[in-house]
Amino acid sequence: MTVKETHLKDCYVVEPTFFKDNRGCFLLEYNKKEFQEKTGFVGDFVLGNQSTSQYGVIRGLHLQKGEYAQTKLVRVVKGKILDVAVDVRKNSPTFGQHFAIELSEDNNKQLLVPKGFLHGFSVLEDDTIVSYKCDNYYYPESEDGVIYNDPVLNIDWKIKKEDIVLSEKDRNLLTLKSMNDF
Repeated sequence: MTVKETHLKDCYVVEPTFFKDNRGCFLLEYNKKEFQEKTGFVGDFVLGNQSTSQYGVIRGLHLQKGEYAQTKLVRVVKGKILDVAVDVRKNSPTFGQHFAIELSEDNNKQLLVPKGFLHGFSVLEDDTIVSYKCDNYYYPESEDGVIYNDPVLNIDWKIKKEDIVLSEKDRNLLTLKSMNDF
């Protein structure tokens, strides 16, 4: 496993061990001991989620706040996404900055999104399957988020405006400036 820290502290790109031969392939998706040694993450993943989406869908930007904050490890099983993490830790030197990376079934990269970060992704291919582990359970009352097109964040989601598909909830999120108490 190769682990590289992004310009956002505690946010890592993880490249799992991958083997391919005439029989097919094998991916060592997660090894707790090695993961902990290379990232410093000492929690346990307690929740696994998977979504299937079509091209143009944007999910996010979301986070769980307070005692229900979550660290996420995100990977693509099938297809391709642009995965985005935004540092919203109040005392962080990279507050309000984002990191974006293409995750796909071809590159097998994963993104570790730490607590205190917004997370979202845009779907770049039809029938894309995204899987992610969380180190805390989901509590709707602790959920918060920021609108995908926040002018301060200025994220290029790699999707034409007319092709963007949002949930009602995501369409009604506020801006980073209006977000507080996280």
